[in-house]
Amino acid sequence: MTEAPFQAGSVGAGLRTVVVIGGGQAAGWVVKTLRKEGFAGRLVMIADEIHLPYERPPLSKAVLSGEAGIETVRLVAPDAFTALGVEAWQPDYATSIDRVRRVVRTQSGREVEYDRVVIATGGAARRLPESIVGTGNLRYLRTLDDAVALGEQLRTSRRVLVVGGGWIGLEVAATARKLNVDATIVEGAPRLCARSVPPAVSDFLLELHRANGADVRLGASLAALEDHPGDPGRVRATLADGSTLDADFAVAGVGLAPHTSLAVAAGLHVDDGIVVDEYGMSDDASIFACGDVANHPNAWLKRRVRLESWANAQNQAIAVAKAVLGVRSPYEEIPWFWSDQYDVNLQILGDIPADAEIAVRGDMAARRATLYFLKGGAIHGVIAINTPRELKLARKWMSQGLTVDAAALADVGRALA
Repeated sequence: MTEAPFQAGSVGAGLRTVVVIGGGQAAGWVVKTLRKEGFAGRLVMIADEIHLPYERPPLSKAVLSGEAGIETVRLVAPDAFTALGVEAWQPDYATSIDRVRRVVRTQSGREVEYDRVVIATGGAARRLPESIVGTGNLRYLRTLDDAVALGEQLRTSRRVLVVGGGWIGLEVAATARKLNVDATIVEGAPRLCARSVPPAVSDFLLELHRANGADVRLGASLAALEDHPGDPGRVRATLADGSTLDADFAVAGVGLAPHTSLAVAAGLHVDDGIVVDEYGMSDDASIFACGDVANHPNAWLKRRVRLESWANAQNQAIAVAKAVLGVRSPYEEIPWFWSDQYDVNLQILGDIPADAEIAVRGDMAARRATLYFLKGGAIHGVIAINTPRELKLARKWMSQGLTVDAAALADVGRALA
């Protein structure tokens, strides 16, 4: 990659070198935005993957099923990335940040002096405890290479065991069923996605997967995952109640562990992610963070949060890149997340308070409904099941701070305006 020369008087005047640590979606949007906003200095991106920045949502769906390849998930085409004038140090990874000398060092032994650093390292798939895993036939899904390898194995298998009934586990199971692979989902909690949706939506997801042929086991704690005693090429799971499940291989989707070790070693404030302000700045004014690894104050939620979503990775990265250049516009997006499973597109906007009044518009059994969560007439959150237009309207009302009538929302005979 060519090095773009610094031009005095350009945007970000006084900044000669910006280093972006990470190579995922957030990192990609940082480098794109820096150039779009006119930064002409040296721009270095350090990433441990060989791939240029890409989006992750398709990994558990189209890429996993074999319907899409790398060209469909790239954030920037190779030629366009070259035109950005980014020094891409790949594959490599940052091992230390010397905040006194302002130097980033990498595993390969390279060093770069910086004026600003953006940490966009994301996270890694959480691992099952080593004490219960006695097989090498266990997969995780986080990277593009993970998705490609997992998809190849899935398409040559008859049965997969999915450990974890969260979003990744459910999307993997839905993709498996689409490929006519038997899928068993093992979830230790009493309901699916218990941390992010109310019981009614957990029940909806349970019915959806069972209706599509998935075997869902709730309240089923995994005691051991080992090679099948009669066929080492397969796996056997033993549950806490002593029952066993056999499969060709297993996939675990049990959460994300943010990559914070670099920040911890540098002495930055870390608490469930790198703690940043509304502009993405850490407690060191020359170091910023964004995406899955950043713990930021969310104006809508009125609390700190670390968000793992496509929208947050993109939009926070854009705000952070601008802040690096001195354009301080607070990042205050309403949290938004979506999941595609079978014929259902489910979107979640805002917060889902446990004590909220719930207005349901539509028919959940028919897989077309919108759930509004209200407090004092104000919409705090929305869950839309195959109703993207209604979610779009709700976003507008929420942004404007409008109060609404729950009965009017639930009345399908009354048009939303």
